[in-house]
Amino acid sequence: MAHDSNTIEIKNKKASHNYFFGETFDAGIILQGTEVKSVKGGHAQINEAFVHIDKRGLPVLFNAQIDEYSFGNLANHEPKRQRTLLLHRREIRKVRNAIEQEGFSAIPMKMYVIHGLIKLKFALCKGKKLYDKRHELRQRTETREAERYLAERYR
Repeated sequence: MAHDSNTIEIKNKKASHNYFFGETFDAGIILQGTEVKSVKGGHAQINEAFVHIDKRGLPVLFNAQIDEYSFGNLANHEPKRQRTLLLHRREIRKVRNAIEQEGFSAIPMKMYVIHGLIKLKFALCKGKKLYDKRHELRQRTETREAERYLAERYR
């Protein structure tokens, strides 16, 4: 996916540390006007967010923080309100089955703007245990040290 230099991307940096990623989905988000302006200004956060299927069978984004638009008036939006996502029916069915029967969590990876539309990329995830996180950290450290050694040796 080619992005322009002025493209807005809001990433969930904690997600890769806390979860193993499975299948990913791109969903549209139903937003109010002031929310769109705030996201396009880069004033949003999805670190604590998650996706769940509500009673009506629709995917909903919970805990996403979209700051109030600074030039908004009394009609400004609620920063942490629930936001409905737009997915195809078969994708909704797949997400619901994974969450309810297989024990996955639907965790947002990034929110981005493409062709003027705001999209949410989320993945079906399994939580990492503490020893998984330690193992990954150890591997990263060893790789970094090896690269540093090779860089110094072949200078």
